[in-house]
Amino acid sequence: MSDLDRAIEQLRACRLIPESQVRELCYKARELLIEEGNVVSVDAPVTICGDIHGQFHDLMELFRVGGDVPDTNYLFMGDFVDRGFYSLESFLLLLCLKVRYPDRITLIRGNHESRQITTVYGFYDECIRKYGSANVWRYCCEVFDYLALGAIVLGASSELEPTSSTLNDTAQSSLPIADSALETEVLNSQGHVTMSTYRPRHRSSSDASTDSRNISPPRDISAAPGQVAAPSRSGAPGTGASSDGNGSAVTSQTGAVLCVHGGLSPLIDSVDKIRLIDRKQEVPHEGAMCDLLWSDPDEIEGWGLSPRGAGFLFGGDIVKQFNHLNGLSLVARAHQLVMEGYKEMFDGGIVTVWSAPNYCYRCGNVAAILELGEDASGGGTVARSNGEYGRSNGISGDHRVVSPGRRYRVFEAAAQDTRGMPAKKPVADYFLVSFLLINLLVSVSLLLTSLSSDTIERHIFFFSWSSWK
Repeated sequence: MSDLDRAIEQLRACRLIPESQVRELCYKARELLIEEGNVVSVDAPVTICGDIHGQFHDLMELFRVGGDVPDTNYLFMGDFVDRGFYSLESFLLLLCLKVRYPDRITLIRGNHESRQITTVYGFYDECIRKYGSANVWRYCCEVFDYLALGAIVLGASSELEPTSSTLNDTAQSSLPIADSALETEVLNSQGHVTMSTYRPRHRSSSDASTDSRNISPPRDISAAPGQVAAPSRSGAPGTGASSDGNGSAVTSQTGAVLCVHGGLSPLIDSVDKIRLIDRKQEVPHEGAMCDLLWSDPDEIEGWGLSPRGAGFLFGGDIVKQFNHLNGLSLVARAHQLVMEGYKEMFDGGIVTVWSAPNYCYRCGNVAAILELGEDASGGGTVARSNGEYGRSNGISGDHRVVSPGRRYRVFEAAAQDTRGMPAKKPVADYFLVSFLLINLLVSVSLLLTSLSSDTIERHIFFFSWSSWK
């Protein structure tokens, strides 16, 4: 077993690796990530995940639901750290998996992969507490600067074969018929499907010749996944992309899927412009890079100011125009808590995926992952290596882009008794300390100054009120 495999095994057990090994891991990760562009090309099938936020045990639940690496090809859309108790273990595990299986896991940057944000929301303090210095925090922040800003998923199928759990519900589904198939499976903490819905794709006669149903059946998540060799690829190393003899990645007529952490930017009207950003820096306070990590969709027209103080709000007209200009069928993003795990907006033109169940260990939400199946037909949309999108097989440029079939797996938080979260001191301890401190301060006041009785009462009230704030 290699040192990297041992590190993965140790981190899976939620045990930290030595600081020297973290330094070496971050160096190897930077060497790998620097070869990736600002927008990474990823082949379907792929499982897309939203925010993790240091909830390690829920990350393990995600792998149990979606399958382990390298069996499943994963794309994580940022915000690996902060807020949760185990940001270090979560991020270092994902980084180890990236170095070990570069073609089977893609990591893009979130707004929390930032020096300024992590000093406020917990990751910096966690590094100090667990390693005794800020060295590991600095190593990780250097990796943050090399993470891609987005990813393009190519080769997704518009078809979706219903699972056995949804076959009986297909006829009764109340979901509207659309140009893409959609399935939702809700799983409990034991991995059993408790609810499922399926919406078939409305297929016109022109689709008959391009029919291809090649999405994998659901896994039995109650058993440990077996080892499956990663498929051979001819694209750039570490991108998970395939290419033809001309260096052009070929997909089906299904439109490509853009994945970013936050959203769109008024400064970005094409995917090519994302590729021109100098990403190897701290997240700026404004500009295109900031917008991609901070913006949110909203029920407005055009652009609006964001209440976050960074990025923008953007409406359905912006999404529709951006998707049309870039040959996209879907924008997938994270960044916002969704109580149901995912939320599609603007006629399915954009989806928010949230993968941290019971966020901050108190919100009570469920989480979701998005699975896109592979189209084996091999014809249709072409995404050239320079980022321009065209059509093959004689398909005209104004041909309607078909959306990919989407399977959402919704899951609950990991069982509380398996978390091993740091125990909190009883409230009574804090009350006792506050009570003793109040008495001490009042006694000192009485000894050093001659105070009237009403002044003493006001002091006691002030300190008592402060202790309960």
